[in-house]
Amino acid sequence: MDLISLFQQTLETILPVFAMVFIGLGLRKVSWIDDTFVHTASALVFKATLPTLVFLSIIKADLSASLNPRLLSFYLFATLASFALAWLWARWRVIQQDRGVYVQGAFRGNCGIVGLALAASLYGDFGLSAGSILLGLVILSYNALSVIVLAAYQPGQSPEWRRILQDILRNPLILSVFAAIPVAWLDLQLPDWVMTSGDYFASLTLPLALLCIGATVSLSALRSDSSTAFSSALMKMVILPALCTSAAWAVGFSGPELGLLFLFFASPTAAASFVMAKALGGNDRLAANIIAITTLMASVTITLGVFLLKGAGLI
Repeated sequence: MDLISLFQQTLETILPVFAMVFIGLGLRKVSWIDDTFVHTASALVFKATLPTLVFLSIIKADLSASLNPRLLSFYLFATLASFALAWLWARWRVIQQDRGVYVQGAFRGNCGIVGLALAASLYGDFGLSAGSILLGLVILSYNALSVIVLAAYQPGQSPEWRRILQDILRNPLILSVFAAIPVAWLDLQLPDWVMTSGDYFASLTLPLALLCIGATVSLSALRSDSSTAFSSALMKMVILPALCTSAAWAVGFSGPELGLLFLFFASPTAAASFVMAKALGGNDRLAANIIAITTLMASVTITLGVFLLKGAGLI
């Protein structure tokens, strides 16, 4: 009975997030939302509501508890190791022109939406604050590594490194992290009406973003015969989360910290990987297939992972 109760508790935590994804899929099927809505809403989330959520989460946080250099260092190391492992595997098993897209799909998780939503659902304020700080590192490392691997297999042209670096440094999420940390560190108090208005605005982030993810999932991607996409998805959703979470446990992480690391490692491939693959001349259809497959796999793999980790008393 304990295991059944634990599984029910896990489902109650995880399923609301993925329910919103499938609602988005359904709304797209009945044409209640379209490409224009998804484009506008995604831009609003990326440029405004998500940076607001990240900013407010950090300034409300106790930095002495949330700013964990050991956690940040381990995540960076695990990301670099995952990137290297995916690239080595791709050099052995994937045709040259698809390697960059394969590698990006295998290591670049949607931590900004799915990972942060699950962290907030599972751990409340700690999940939001610690996850938001970790997200700053995620944004920097994922963008830089994606550019490197896609540029390495870019057909017939050299990337504009200066412009790419400027785009990374101007990223709204990175700017919100940089803006929030001194406010939190100095314990500056914003007026109540500003905080309340900010909370209203930030509360749009997760439901709106999850609806957009659902609306971009294409079930036809599952019917396409793409062994490369399934291979990348398997690495993203099963192999790398298992290896990285095991390594985190082996070096001493446990409880909410281990849970947060698992949720970020196990997030499905970021939708931004499609945009970057297209911009750098990669196989954008393969990128879209990987995103679709990992997003649909996530409701099963993340639920099962949280259940197993909780059952073992590790998180």
